[in-house]
Amino acid sequence: MSAALRVADVIRSCWESYNRAYSLPPHVVKAVGHILRCRTAALGGHIHQCDQCGSEVPVYNSCQTRHCPTCQTSAKEKWLDARLSEVLPVQYFHVVFTLPHGLNALIDANRHLLLGEIFGTVNWVLQHFAQDPQWRLEGQLGFLAILHTWTQRLKLHFHLHCIVPGGVWRADSKEWVPCRGKWLFRKDSMADAFRNRFLQRLRSFRQRGKLRYIGRAAPLADAAAWDRWLLDLAGQTWIVFPKPTPDDPTQALDYVARYTHKVAIGDSRIKAIRDGRVTYSWLDRRENNAEKTETLPAALFTRRFLAHILPDGFHKIRYFGWMAALHRKAILAAIREAIHAAPPPPPAKESLAERILRRMGVDITLCPHCGKGHLQKTDRLIPLGRGQSP
Repeated sequence: MSAALRVADVIRSCWESYNRAYSLPPHVVKAVGHILRCRTAALGGHIHQCDQCGSEVPVYNSCQTRHCPTCQTSAKEKWLDARLSEVLPVQYFHVVFTLPHGLNALIDANRHLLLGEIFGTVNWVLQHFAQDPQWRLEGQLGFLAILHTWTQRLKLHFHLHCIVPGGVWRADSKEWVPCRGKWLFRKDSMADAFRNRFLQRLRSFRQRGKLRYIGRAAPLADAAAWDRWLLDLAGQTWIVFPKPTPDDPTQALDYVARYTHKVAIGDSRIKAIRDGRVTYSWLDRRENNAEKTETLPAALFTRRFLAHILPDGFHKIRYFGWMAALHRKAILAAIREAIHAAPPPPPAKESLAERILRRMGVDITLCPHCGKGHLQKTDRLIPLGRGQSP
């Protein structure tokens, strides 16, 4: 086994035949093209030299595609810096909304519409609860939501991670109303509202002819069968799980940053590629996150991975309520004034390598040859496309 194995290596091993065998959407083919070229000579780069042994190491450019497992760290750190500058000294909550798997085929057939509707439904639920007098807030929530579409074994699993500051903003009285300690809303009540609203929206989409039927997605043509299918969905488990984050809100954001720019599977989980098959690791949530391995044909692994490439232009991180971009800056300042809180200090100025070393304990500049010196970037370029093709 090699620590250098990447998801791209698995896809590359079967891509030529896979791409011939299946009709893939253009945005998927484009994303794969970027992933296969990432960190290869095809994108060019720079020569780095060790300051101890003098070894020269080519460092190739990254593709910066959001679905690439190899190059999300830089984007994640930039995002985290921006969010840390907005943090409030209040209790935060991590709320996860999960759709039942009975909806997987319909969502997969209507991705742009129904993935967007997950965000809309969650916003509707949270804002309605925030306005309902029984929860003793009666104001506007602000929150960010992050879409995930996968399980540890790369199967479809549509769910939204939300980070919610524990309180509401009342614009008319310029007042911040905090939630009661480490309690936001009752989870069963949120789950019922989530189910009822989403199924109501499905009925509306069908009535307006917005839904596409593919395979066994849903019995759209037969009204009686459609009603029975919705009734079955209403009887399935719809999970909403709210939990308070650590008291330090910066820890809450640091925690959720692990989700923001995550892709379906990271390179570190690829353990072996041999004879057209790939072995990867996964965590079994039902057994206290016990690490296990699974071996699949490379083509099946590729099919599962590609299922999580989102349509072009689809935003998987969204902001709602007073946290929406249009209002965020002004309302954040007003909230800080109302609770007498100073803005957090600006992040320390450090390079990406320094930040990774501090956060993860990994020195990405360490020389791979001597293991003692550090690689320094030279002014010698690696031309685009020189050397082996991806």
